[in-house]
Amino acid sequence: MFSEVYYILRARADGRYVTARPDPDSPSGYLLLFSEQFDALGYLNKHAGDLKDRFAVESITGSQIKPILQRWGFVGIGKVKDVLLPEVDFILVSPHS
Repeated sequence: MFSEVYYILRARADGRYVTARPDPDSPSGYLLLFSEQFDALGYLNKHAGDLKDRFAVESITGSQIKPILQRWGFVGIGKVKDVLLPEVDFILVSPHS
């Protein structure tokens, strides 16, 4: 996982990442990760087509994920398996691992 490249979506206006909150009562969310750049773009086109110009796709390596989670206070990652449905695998990440 550390050497793999993932793609994330980030708002151009304020630099915030696109996240998922499967538990609406939770104060923090899961950082959405895409395995391909075109998957991230497809997700935007399908679910936020009128806002797609407000986001940028960034590439990160697996080793960059943990610092992002810690810096922004995310509880884990959401690996997007199917952008059209969307189907997401949520992975809780321990802050101490």
